[in-house]
Amino acid sequence: MNKRKKVLLVFDTPVNKPRGYSYADEFREVDWDTESNVYNALVENGYDVRLLGINKDVNILLQEIKENRPDVIFNLAEVFDSKASLDKNFVGFLEMLGIPYTGSSSKALFLCNDKALHKKILRFHRIRVPKFHDFYRQHKVWVPKKLRLPLVVKPLADEASRGISQASIVDSEQALKERVNFIHEKMNMDAIAEEYIPGRELYVSLIGNKRVEVLPFREMKFGNVAGEDEPRIATYKAKWDKQYRKKWGLKNTFPGKLANGVQEELEEICKRAYRALNMQSYARFDVRVTQSSRTFIIEANANPNLAKSDEIAQSAEKAGISFNKLIQKIVMLAFKRRH
Repeated sequence: MNKRKKVLLVFDTPVNKPRGYSYADEFREVDWDTESNVYNALVENGYDVRLLGINKDVNILLQEIKENRPDVIFNLAEVFDSKASLDKNFVGFLEMLGIPYTGSSSKALFLCNDKALHKKILRFHRIRVPKFHDFYRQHKVWVPKKLRLPLVVKPLADEASRGISQASIVDSEQALKERVNFIHEKMNMDAIAEEYIPGRELYVSLIGNKRVEVLPFREMKFGNVAGEDEPRIATYKAKWDKQYRKKWGLKNTFPGKLANGVQEELEEICKRAYRALNMQSYARFDVRVTQSSRTFIIEANANPNLAKSDEIAQSAEKAGISFNKLIQKIVMLAFKRRH
C-alpha cells in the first residue's frame, strides 16, 4: 500500500497559534471558508494533512518542517504581518526551502501585485489594458493628457478590491487629487488611476503550468448599484459585503450570450497574459467587454480565492471538475512546477 503523501496547509492568521492547533472553531466561521473547504478536500482526497497558521514569524514554519517535513505545501497565505504586498516574499521563502508548493511563484506574485507593472507587461505583449498613470507618494498629482475622465483610482499594490469604493470613480482633477491623497495618506500606499471602461465585467479563470485550461467565464451583474449610464465597478463592498450585495441586487453568475468571437478572443488573450506574467498553477483575470466587443484586462490575479463559493471553484464545477478534483489538480501541478 502506498504511503499517504503529507500536505502542510499553510494560511495567514490574525494572531499567533501554536503548532498542532486544530482551527476547529475557526473553520466553522464563514470568514474561514477557503481554509476549511481546502482542508476538507485534501482530507477527502486521502492526504495526511497538517495545519499551520502564519502571522509574522517564519520560525514556526521552520520548526514544523524540521519535525514533519511535508511532501508538498498547500499555500493559502495572502498576507504576512498584515501586509498583502509580502505574499511574494513569503513564497520566495517557500522556494528557498526546496519543497513543492501550490499556487503562483514569487515572480508572478511580484508582477501581479503591482497594477502598473503588470499592465505595462501586458501592453508590451499587445494585450489591451485601460490607459493608466501611477502616482507615487510625495509626487505631484494631475490629470495626464493621455487620460480621459472618468478615472478609477486604486491602491497600486493591494488585492481583493481593498481601497476601492464608489468614491474611487473620479470625474475631475480635484476629485482625482482627493482620492489619490486619500490612498497616499490614509492607506499609506502609492496609487494608480486608470480610465474607466464601460461594459460587462467578466472573470476568466485558468489552471495549468505548461498546458493551460481556460474555465467557463463568470460575470458580475451590477443590479441597481448605479444607474445604467453611471460608472459601475467591483468595489470592496460589491465583492465581499453580503448585505450590500443583497440591497443593490449584485450577483455573480455565468454570463449570457457573448457577441460572435468574443469568447474565443478572451480565451486566447487570457492564455497569452497568463504566460506573459509567468503564471502557473491557477489564476484569474478580471476583464471588461465593451458594447462594441472590445476587450480589456482590468486586473491579473495570482492565487485568487479558492473557496467553493468563489469564481475559480464555480467555473471548475461548470467544467465538470468537482471541488475535490480541483484541489487534487492544484496539488499535482505543484509537483510539475517549472523552475
